[in-house]
Amino acid sequence: MSAEVLFYIIIAVFIIGFVFNKILEFLNASWFKKPVPEILNDIYDSEKYTKQQNYLFDNHRFGIFTSSFNFIVILGFLFLGGFAYVDKVVSEITNHYILSSLLFFGIIFLLSDIISTPFDIYDTFVIEEKYGFNKTTPKIYVFDKLKAWIITSIIGGGLLSLIIWIYNLDPVNFWLYAWGVIIFFNVFFLMFYSVLIVPLFNKQTPLEEGALKQAIIELGKKAGFNIDKIFIIDGSKRSTKANAYFTGFGPKKRIVLYDTLVNQMNTDEILAVISHEIGHYKHKDIYKSLFVSILETGVMLYVFGLLANSEILSQSLGVSEPKFHIALITFGILYSPFSTVLGIISSYFSRKAEFNADNFAANLGYSISLISALKKLSSNNLSNLTHHPVVVKFTYSHPPLYDRVLNLLNR
Repeated sequence: MSAEVLFYIIIAVFIIGFVFNKILEFLNASWFKKPVPEILNDIYDSEKYTKQQNYLFDNHRFGIFTSSFNFIVILGFLFLGGFAYVDKVVSEITNHYILSSLLFFGIIFLLSDIISTPFDIYDTFVIEEKYGFNKTTPKIYVFDKLKAWIITSIIGGGLLSLIIWIYNLDPVNFWLYAWGVIIFFNVFFLMFYSVLIVPLFNKQTPLEEGALKQAIIELGKKAGFNIDKIFIIDGSKRSTKANAYFTGFGPKKRIVLYDTLVNQMNTDEILAVISHEIGHYKHKDIYKSLFVSILETGVMLYVFGLLANSEILSQSLGVSEPKFHIALITFGILYSPFSTVLGIISSYFSRKAEFNADNFAANLGYSISLISALKKLSSNNLSNLTHHPVVVKFTYSHPPLYDRVLNLLNR
């Protein structure tokens, strides 16, 4: 196979991926105006339903414009030899095998961020503001952006440097050593994310003594799950949307409740949400997900290790000699169809895990409270209630609300 043929395969893969995603988006949008299932009729009154429909279509139209613009930019970048040009600029600055890759990806990251930031600003300060969700101030937005750049540079740059160093040290066994590094990083990040990263963006406060904390502790005892770290996070500084999650595992596990969730729900509804999350832990979903992710990463690194030094990967993007960073870009595009297929399979098992977690909450006696909590979340977030079944099967990590409510009513 020639480099030219591979280049057009890359273009074809990129175009097919874009068209595939657009088809799914249009399918979902075609169901926006479908009648709301009867068991969900109490979520929106006529006025709020009109608002919800407008929110869906505003996001849909903006998503089409944004993704189409990005598609055209990247396609033009590929045809005009943009990656080769950036590599040439980098080569004139340094030929060090690690520094050149870091500088290359730094420039690509900066260009990507410059292009995406105006769209992100519009989404945050126009669309989300229009529908009453946004609480982010310009100051918070700017500081979030700066902190994200710093974290990406330190963590992403450090991890990339280590992987490139390993590759140059032992190209044959590169995939195995790099796999070990990434496994360690993923486990470490999973355990310490709430301790090291979250505080840079949000304030986490231990839940104060009182009826809610005592009720959560009692729930833990009832479920056979030790709960000793419960935190409230100030999510309201950025959005009115509510959330709750478990993070970490072993001695580092903790419950994190958004202040918006605590303010919007009663105690039984909060307990229902937490019992659902406990269900994930009791079913070891976090370990299963981690195992699958690790396995996929290992396969991906093994295949990339076989191809990384291939001249054709770099030549397909206009670079004459094999370079790690160019090969990584090429491989990433070519691997995307396999990633999509794996994502479909992963989404299927994720939806099953959500049903199992709902059933766990129902078995603890929180079926009705969980239904109420899910409906409140949908109402407050102006969520879509009519999902196209094909899109659900292909992309949804969570079952649609209708399926979850029907499942809980039949428990």
